[in-house]
This record gives sequence, C-alpha cells and structure tokens, in this order.
Amino acid sequence: MRPITERDLRASFVNCSKGEAKRLDLPKDFADLPWDDLDFLGWQDPGAPGRAYLIAERDDSIAGISLRVTAGTARGFTSRSMCSLCLTTRTGGGVALMTARRTGDAGRQGNSVGQYMCGDLDCSLYVRGKKQSVAGGGLDESLTLDEKVARVLGNLHSFLDKVTR
Repeated sequence: MRPITERDLRASFVNCSKGEAKRLDLPKDFADLPWDDLDFLGWQDPGAPGRAYLIAERDDSIAGISLRVTAGTARGFTSRSMCSLCLTTRTGGGVALMTARRTGDAGRQGNSVGQYMCGDLDCSLYVRGKKQSVAGGGLDESLTLDEKVARVLGNLHSFLDKVTR
C-alpha cells in the first residue's frame, strides 16, 4: 500500500459522516507504519471501543470504511476461528465479526454487511509471516506470497463491493 496522509485518510471514508471521520483516533503508530508490508490499513479505535476502521486502495484512490466490532464469545483458548480475508486461524477471540453500514439509501435504512476478520486487522502481516497467530499460523498451502496477497485483496474488494453497492 502506498503511504497516505492523515488528511487523505479522513477524507476517504464512504460510510460515515465527515464529523465522525474527523473525530476518529488514528492508529497509535501512524507515522511509522510498514506501508510496504500493508495491503490495506486497518485498526481498532483505542478511544472508541467496538469501533474499527479499514482503508484500502481502489481504482487509483482510497476508500475508508467504519466498522463495528462484535466482541467474540467467551470461548476457550483452544477454540479456533478463521479470518475470511487472509484465512489465518486464530484462537481466543482473535477473529471478530466486523460490520459496516452500507452506503447510500441502504445505509440510511440501517442496512449493514458483516464479515469475520482478524480482530487486529493485521491480515497483511500474517500473510507475510511478519506476525504469527497463537493458533500456529494459517493453512498449509502451496500458494506464493503474491497469490496470497491477491487472495486477501480479492476478499477485501468483495467485502468493499458489498458495502458500497
């Protein structure tokens, strides 16, 4: 992902008001993000529990979406869940249901779409092996890194399409 400015980040949101975008807390390490290792930028808002944000490149621009995070159930440490973006297996509530209000009339009527994602939204780092899941990693597969990245982006763009159509 190419580096973005705070101004561009705040202006990119498609499913929340300008006021909401202005008030959101940036990732704590925004100035030092590993942009070359990111396929998208995602984080949970430390100042607003239950809120997360995702910024992705689309069609030579960026699109940001605001998400609501549904806390995982009180399952045991050995219970496993899989992120639908990167297919990383996580334990102990490491995967959460994230819902986004749809854009346009559908969003004004209260419609939303959801998907199970890594709770920390660090899918790019898991795919690249820069971060390890407590569950011991992902699937044993023969895909190249480029193919895994393409899969993450395909899954992400599919989710974004559901939010914006």
